[in-house]
Amino acid sequence: MNKDSPEIILDPAFLMREDNLHIKEKLLTRCKEIQKKCVDSAKSAMNEVQLALNEYGPNKDRYDSFRDQLIGRRDMFAAQYQKALSEMNVLERIDPKDLKDTVEFGAIVISDTSKFIIAISAGKIELDGAVYYAISPAVPLYKAMEGLKPGESFEFNGKRQTIKELY
Repeated sequence: MNKDSPEIILDPAFLMREDNLHIKEKLLTRCKEIQKKCVDSAKSAMNEVQLALNEYGPNKDRYDSFRDQLIGRRDMFAAQYQKALSEMNVLERIDPKDLKDTVEFGAIVISDTSKFIIAISAGKIELDGAVYYAISPAVPLYKAMEGLKPGESFEFNGKRQTIKELY
């Protein structure tokens, strides 16, 4: 090699780390997009019911069941909106550059049968041809694998899985 040009070494571990960081960033972005839709949907529904309430006007009589029903629906959507915002805040706490070495909040877990992101319960997420499942640390599946490292196994619903990779 020419002694004036810097020597470039392609370390496979470095390249794998960079790939994992890229995947984690994309997966986290996808989770945020999904959650943003939930936030927007709940807010829109809540606002629609509030508009209907405003148009309906004040109580017609003491037992105005229609108005009570609208208030109940508005409150239900308000609770969904608050939950969606809370879960968005949970996603914001995840550092995509923090690679994990045990199964914990914010980790991407690759087992021999499935791929997970430990964040919020957002369900199935397709990314670059792979399927990931966004699960919350509060669900039993997470409890079964919590604290494990690559090479270790866990059992859930009678199925044994081995953790192949973590990041």
